[in-house]
Amino acid sequence: MNSVDDSGFSVDKRLLKSAFNSAAETYDKYAVLQKEVGARLLERFDLVKVTPERILDIGSGTGRISRAMRQRYTDSHVVSLDLAVEMLRKARSQTGWWQKWRKPTYWICADAQRIPLRDDSMDIVVSNLTLQWCTDPEATFRELRRVLKPNGLLMFSSLGPDTLKELRACWREVDDYNHVNAFIDMHDVGDALIRAGFTTPVMDQENITLLFPDVMQLMRELKAIGAHNITAGRRRGLLGRRQLAALTAAYEKYRVDGKLPCTYEVVYGHAWAPAVKQTRDGETRIPLTKIQRRGMAP
Repeated sequence: MNSVDDSGFSVDKRLLKSAFNSAAETYDKYAVLQKEVGARLLERFDLVKVTPERILDIGSGTGRISRAMRQRYTDSHVVSLDLAVEMLRKARSQTGWWQKWRKPTYWICADAQRIPLRDDSMDIVVSNLTLQWCTDPEATFRELRRVLKPNGLLMFSSLGPDTLKELRACWREVDDYNHVNAFIDMHDVGDALIRAGFTTPVMDQENITLLFPDVMQLMRELKAIGAHNITAGRRRGLLGRRQLAALTAAYEKYRVDGKLPCTYEVVYGHAWAPAVKQTRDGETRIPLTKIQRRGMAP
């Protein structure tokens, strides 16, 4: 997740939408990290006992997580939400007619910070490597808590500050522009969860390293999945040969066994919506199941 500030690292949502729309056709081919982290995220559902009726997939992309959740929870309805309409179209084209018929998936093009769903409507919100693009972590978590039912589950993965650390360090040797997106620390994400009203958050992280033959291949693949630089402080215009040559030379010092490493700090988290929820105006909501009629046995 990114924090909105004056440093030039805030995300340009217009560019974000354009980047992922453009990447819809190439995303599945190059999203190696996203597939691996998604598989590890799904394994974490083995550790929780839930029987959801409705599931919301935030940043559903081409639909891999949505399809997996529908297979895992066969009696559930899945809502796939993404900012990029071309990603949703790609996902829909990959959904078999029998899946649409049995338990339909609903595709919604919207911002995760402004979800067009009613309060207390989802049993699970899941998100794989998407929340790092949201500009206000606490506000985003408040919105996710709003749509979750009492005792609903939020399960997500995101990216931490060591992501692309080699590329970031090399660009610093070239110029003073922002060339790499910035992400916040795992502990700050956990604090944002608590401030947003979630209970018992659990956070952990791991580093995953991908290997590339050269820096240009790394940059091409970042663009192919829509994850290239979209910060406000980015360099405008095309890069010159001199800058690209300097970047290539700087990255060479990281080469090991003929490959260039690219580190991703992956953050995992899950938390629960409270059993008793309080609205933004301070009103406390108690589920009907918690209210017993006078004279009835507990």
